[in-house]
Amino acid sequence: MSGAALLAAADSAAGGFPLLNALILVPAVGAAVVALLPRSRPDLARPLGTLFAAIAGALSLSLAWQFDAANGSFQFESTVSWIPALGISWHVGVDGISLWLVVLTSLVVPIVLAGVDPHHNPKPYTAWMLLLQAGSIGAFVALDLFVFFVMFEVVLVPMYLLIAGWGYEGRRYAAMKFFLYTMAGSALLLVAIVATAVLGSPDSGLTFDLVTLATTQGLAQNTARLCFVAFAIAFLVKVPVVPLHTWLPDAHTEAPTAGSVVLAAVMLKLGTYGLLRFGLYLFPEASDWAAPVLVTVGVVGVIWGAITAAMQRDLKRLVAYSSVAHMGFIVLGIFAFTAQAVSGGVIQMVNHGISTGALFLLVGMLYERRHTRRIDELAGIQSAAPVFAGVFTVIMLSSIGVPGLNGFVGEFLILIGSFETRRWWTVIAATGVILAAIYLLWAYQRVFHGPPAAADRKTPDLRRGELATLAPFVVAVVALGVYPKPLLNAVEPAADKLLAHLELHSDFKLADPAVPVVVRDSGEHADAESSEGEHSDAGHSEDEH
Repeated sequence: MSGAALLAAADSAAGGFPLLNALILVPAVGAAVVALLPRSRPDLARPLGTLFAAIAGALSLSLAWQFDAANGSFQFESTVSWIPALGISWHVGVDGISLWLVVLTSLVVPIVLAGVDPHHNPKPYTAWMLLLQAGSIGAFVALDLFVFFVMFEVVLVPMYLLIAGWGYEGRRYAAMKFFLYTMAGSALLLVAIVATAVLGSPDSGLTFDLVTLATTQGLAQNTARLCFVAFAIAFLVKVPVVPLHTWLPDAHTEAPTAGSVVLAAVMLKLGTYGLLRFGLYLFPEASDWAAPVLVTVGVVGVIWGAITAAMQRDLKRLVAYSSVAHMGFIVLGIFAFTAQAVSGGVIQMVNHGISTGALFLLVGMLYERRHTRRIDELAGIQSAAPVFAGVFTVIMLSSIGVPGLNGFVGEFLILIGSFETRRWWTVIAATGVILAAIYLLWAYQRVFHGPPAAADRKTPDLRRGELATLAPFVVAVVALGVYPKPLLNAVEPAADKLLAHLELHSDFKLADPAVPVVVRDSGEHADAESSEGEHSDAGHSEDEH
């Protein structure tokens, strides 16, 4: 399908302009333009690539501005028939669950492109980063299973090549391990997608359309459970959860700084987003059936990741294991099946991307100065680089989940929402917050405090360009910690609608009896709304779907 055909799609809700198609095509076209630059002008690659990535970022802000936060349904939809004989269409749309992940992806890539120097071969490096941006956005907005699979696979190649081509000493081993793990999960995903479409399509004909398949629920119970297991394994590898996590520390440690940032901020979210969009929505009964196991896996990841992080001697590897712990919280929130927990899981996806992405940036900047990431070889850097230490402190406290910073919001909602339905799992997971404070504060104390060695006393402070790169992360950390309402306003209606769908098609019952579920004749749900976003027994009105 040509780019012109996509941009000609008239189904978009944004005044006829296919905004989501443009969000995918702009960085994809940018990747092609950068790849075709003459070899004599490699200096143009990063500025040109940053321009295309920034245009996508501006489009994402326009998307967020036009988004109707009160509407829990898919918006800005575009549908173009792609392979009619197989029921495959280019169907994209965005709701409150995917909106902020699209915005995060669109803004992180131009920041790291502008702020991080690849040191060599800027042309292919920039092209791969742009393709990674396009594929990630495509996966977050795809509403056709085949389109999602294509986008899900597109992101693997750029990340593999970024790690192998611009990483550190063990880059080839780490890149191969990353590729093999994720490809194994993708093989299961492809089989499950085909089985779901062939066996679950309505009598009207074969379709890969997510909304149609989720509405009709045409799979037999055991078949749906088997397909869900295959979907879940593919996404849990990407999250990743224990014991499928071993590729992540190697990939993070050996990846270039920008690769680590995008991997943490964007690619890991494909797993948790997939569990929400293609787990709960497509297989509600199977999700309810498997929830205890998945909640257990998430909590094990919280504790295992935190304990292992505390044992690390490499600062970057410590941050990598902290991701395992934080992603475990998100899995717990998703399968707690309460509006607070699911909303908190989505918010935590965004906040983890901001705080952990910034930590990887800071670790990369520290490595550029000291050429080591070993904690026992660093000390007293605060005396030589006080601004560096100050920024690191803010981001570190955000990752710990200190109130007033963004990391607190998601974790608090997950814990308070999960306590209703997964009480003892939540109690155990809450200890992960304490462990996070231990390993991050201990690492900070050893690296930034104490008497500095001769090399540490010469550590340069943050330069203007580095401050400009880190500033958006710091602003987001503080702003979303103090005022997360814009994010929550968009996420909550979509979360409510998803849980209503789960209740309709499974034995699950909403934990809050004050939230009635209105079943339409068409089989869809309408969630009740009340004034100022609070549930009450009276004054409910039916949402339009």
